[in-house]
Amino acid sequence: MTEDDDLMPALSSDQTRSDSGGLAPPEGLCWGSVLSCLLLACSYVGSLYIWKSDLPRDHPSVIKRRFTSVLVVSALSPVFVWAWKEVTGIQTGPSLLALMGIRFEGLVPAIILPLLLTMVLFLGPLIQLAMDCPWGFIDGIKVAVDPRFWTLCASDMRWLRNQVVAPLTEELVFRACMLPMLVPCAGPSTAIFTCPLFFGVAHFHHVIELLRFRQGTISGIFLSAVFQFSYTAVFGAYTAFIFLRTGHLVGPVLCHSFCNYMGFPAVSTALEHPHRLTVLSFYVLGVLLFLILLFPMTDPLFYGWPTPVCTLTSTLGSLCS
Repeated sequence: MTEDDDLMPALSSDQTRSDSGGLAPPEGLCWGSVLSCLLLACSYVGSLYIWKSDLPRDHPSVIKRRFTSVLVVSALSPVFVWAWKEVTGIQTGPSLLALMGIRFEGLVPAIILPLLLTMVLFLGPLIQLAMDCPWGFIDGIKVAVDPRFWTLCASDMRWLRNQVVAPLTEELVFRACMLPMLVPCAGPSTAIFTCPLFFGVAHFHHVIELLRFRQGTISGIFLSAVFQFSYTAVFGAYTAFIFLRTGHLVGPVLCHSFCNYMGFPAVSTALEHPHRLTVLSFYVLGVLLFLILLFPMTDPLFYGWPTPVCTLTSTLGSLCS
């Protein structure tokens, strides 16, 4: 057995070697993968609307009910991956949890490096935030280590939704569960850009509530939805990239939480800032450093090469090596 053979999943009776020596996926695998992902996405979004209420989405009682439903769907989401494996006949070397990015190997780098990389991308907004913050650096540290601050945050339902529940459940469902189903069919590169489509479309449900509570004009609401779809799709591609390169769920979750906190960069505010040149320089520097560090800081060698999800593909391309 060669080194390359060690990296491949075991072959079932439905899996064969192609003429080129690569792993040929079972017949109908792509249809099964796409339908499984679609069903999973619909289950996640649908769970938000099983509760009948005339209250807006930010009301604490609405948030608590939705916590219950999305946590149930998220807890059941590994069943979708298991059922997909059984139906398609895909045999994998790593365990189901490892494929979903829940493992110990390379855990410490997976916690630190992707989040640090994302903070580099947001260097401009972070500098802008620091300039406008009335607190000094020492005061900020004191607040960050004060248990009362975190207790106050944990008592805020919107904070829990945006910083904890949404990042954890969305990354589990839309990255950790969907990518293992898409990679064997589409390959790593295509899967990175296919997976976010389910994530982006899933966010269109906000249109329903905006229309329901008449929060803006119809054209404005749909333009906002298109922008949100584009932004979430790009962000989804980034966290899918992080998941494939690191083979860990924790990195995408932390990056998701950080981006939810930062929001979309306020470029228009930066253009009107008293220290505009300095702020914009850090915006540009952050983007350049991010592009330079993107592959080095996500090198699979830091996290245990090859990452489990990459063992599902026949060719370990640049994304997996």
